Amino acid sequence: MSNRSNWHRPIVSLSANPTSFLGVLLTTTGAVAWLFTLPVHFGGGPGHPYLGLLVFLALPLIFFAGLILIPVGIILRRRKHHRRGTYPEEFPPVNWANPAFRQLSTFVALATAANVAIGGHLSYSAVDYMDSVGFCGQSCHVMTPQFTAYQVSAHAQVACVECHVGEGAESFVLAKLNGVSQLVDIATGSYSRPIPTPVHNLRPAGETCANCHSSDHRLGDRLRVIKKFTGDDSNTASFTALLVHIGGGSDRGGIHGAHLAPGRSIEYLSDASRESIPWVLSTYSSGNTKEFTTEDWKPEQAESLFKRTMDCTDCHNRPAHTFQLADRALDEALATGRIDPALPMIKKKGLEVLHAEYDSRQQAAAGIPEALDEFYRAEYPEVLGTQSEAVRGAAREVVAIYEANVFPEMNVTWGTYPNQIGHTDFPGCFRCHDDLHTRQEGDTITQDCSVCHELLAMAEESSEVLTALGIE
Repeated sequence: MSNRSNWHRPIVSLSANPTSFLGVLLTTTGAVAWLFTLPVHFGGGPGHPYLGLLVFLALPLIFFAGLILIPVGIILRRRKHHRRGTYPEEFPPVNWANPAFRQLSTFVALATAANVAIGGHLSYSAVDYMDSVGFCGQSCHVMTPQFTAYQVSAHAQVACVECHVGEGAESFVLAKLNGVSQLVDIATGSYSRPIPTPVHNLRPAGETCANCHSSDHRLGDRLRVIKKFTGDDSNTASFTALLVHIGGGSDRGGIHGAHLAPGRSIEYLSDASRESIPWVLSTYSSGNTKEFTTEDWKPEQAESLFKRTMDCTDCHNRPAHTFQLADRALDEALATGRIDPALPMIKKKGLEVLHAEYDSRQQAAAGIPEALDEFYRAEYPEVLGTQSEAVRGAAREVVAIYEANVFPEMNVTWGTYPNQIGHTDFPGCFRCHDDLHTRQEGDTITQDCSVCHELLAMAEESSEVLTALGIE
């Protein structure tokens, strides 16, 4: 038989080497894993953006690396035979009687079987893990601030991908491209600190919020009571009571009704932060429109601004990642008893130690209890004798407040991420409701407080209203 017809004999014999075996193992691993993950990738529904990297980058690289190693091993084995003068004049036939063929066939069969049993399970587990909250929040260390806030939010049971990765071809492509960009940024350390917000490619609220929260539901009026503590020796408490007109559904009044009533559409132009809004267009169900602009508005500005149709997340902009300001967080801890209000000056001193500069969270965890202990030892020594456990408990709670809101390694501090609900801590409603957005006809976007809420009590220690509400 001619050498041309026996070309495969040296390939089979020379491939029985460790390098080629490793190539066979990598090739079968990549192929089996790819076959297992591909149906999941195209199975529909939201999926993690990094899954595209696994399916179209990592697994093909493993597969082709294995294909390259197989001939590399053959070439190295051939050179070794030539160097030793042991290269055979004729290779044995390719059949089961050939030991090299039996060895290669057995290894391929075992490697394939092992990859189907083990690699298939690992591939499924990898895909499942990359869609998990743990991967998004813990494997990606730059997301630690967002993950910390997410864990104590009202949406802690909603997976990240449900809101951050959409369905359809456009969302699919954007998610994969975004995943590649994020991976490169993390690998090179070129990501922003802090992570910038808002997320401009976030799925519309109609595809996320509306899955659970119906805009057709009328909420009516809701009572809200806010307890606040002063920085005096007694941490004096005062109360603000509001009747908030939420509205909603077919009710065109109230906050939800005015912005999200059926047939109502509000568009606006803003800067990247969505805090400066110089142009607003309101379209009504009748088809009538009203255009409101600030005094310094010029139409040519539109080219450098972001146009957006208002939805839930323009006000509820941090539904799963809310960061508190120090003052509000301390008030909440005092109101719920996590910090004993009987500790003298704890509100004022707590604010002071929270706003101190710390190089790291570890330094804060050590420095805050030490500062509080020194304060009471110097100013209120009797407190350490009679309320030592309350002081230690307050220190633990103040540290917890710091660790939930400040992340020096990511340049996240108090107020880094604004929460636009209301208008006390951040611009919020006043981005538009400032009496400065006017029409040519002369009317403005109102700043009348009574449109959104009725003030029942304002920073009062006691009143008839508070007594009626059962607040002493």
